[in-house]
Amino acid sequence: MKSSGRAYIRDGLYYNPRFISKQEREDLLLWLKTLYPLWEERFSKHNPPPEGDTWRPLLRPVYWLGNWQFACLDYYHPPKGIYNRCVEAEKYPPLLRSLVDKIEKMARNIYKAGDMPKEWELNTCLINFYGSKIEDGKKIDTARVGEHKDFEPGPVASLSLGERAMFQFVTGNNKTGNNVILEQWLDDSSLQIFGTDKWKNKAFHRVQRVDRKLGTHFDLQVENFETRRINFTFRYVPREHIIPYKKLPIEQQEDTKIYMEKLSLHSDFFKKALS
Repeated sequence: MKSSGRAYIRDGLYYNPRFISKQEREDLLLWLKTLYPLWEERFSKHNPPPEGDTWRPLLRPVYWLGNWQFACLDYYHPPKGIYNRCVEAEKYPPLLRSLVDKIEKMARNIYKAGDMPKEWELNTCLINFYGSKIEDGKKIDTARVGEHKDFEPGPVASLSLGERAMFQFVTGNNKTGNNVILEQWLDDSSLQIFGTDKWKNKAFHRVQRVDRKLGTHFDLQVENFETRRINFTFRYVPREHIIPYKKLPIEQQEDTKIYMEKLSLHSDFFKKALS
């Protein structure tokens, strides 16, 4: 099933291809230039690769707001993976806060109580930078994300800038094969919201590829990387599961200190968190 590029809402899935205005887009890009995204490793000293896996960096640079879920801490994964996963991070800038307020209001009108946790709010944001990694002068396209689920409770919202991305919901697994139940292009300046058991629990989602048709190249503070798409994914983490860096167990502090130190070079928030 293929979704059109027009605005629609059905079965717990909402899409608006022109949610962000031209001025908002320009202001967001100016703010994004102030960030210094991280290249994170998937594993660490105290969380080494499981048998059959290897040491490897993520496919793309990332930045988090609200709380930072470091890859080596295994992300937030209820019901068991809830503690020592989410570290306090910078607040949303005013423009992003304004957009999130609108999205939260929309989502509360779309989803019923059974699909909307009582204390739900979009208090964590993962910013993914999609494009090509540059190694030895060669460009290696890494603009994709394999099938996965977002385990944070409640609806998930996504804002996109730049080249459009082929986004798919799939069922099945690597052994039985994937069955694409819906695919759609996520356009520049678009908003997608998905919730309910159908999209959150029964299906996986992935970014299959990112176009090059617009010739987009964002000028950002990202080393050895050419960014052509930026995506903001907003989710909900219960506040009691978000902790200051200093309250992490010593082993987790050791595994993430290198990232905190890099962030502190350009952020007063993280500088204070380390002090």
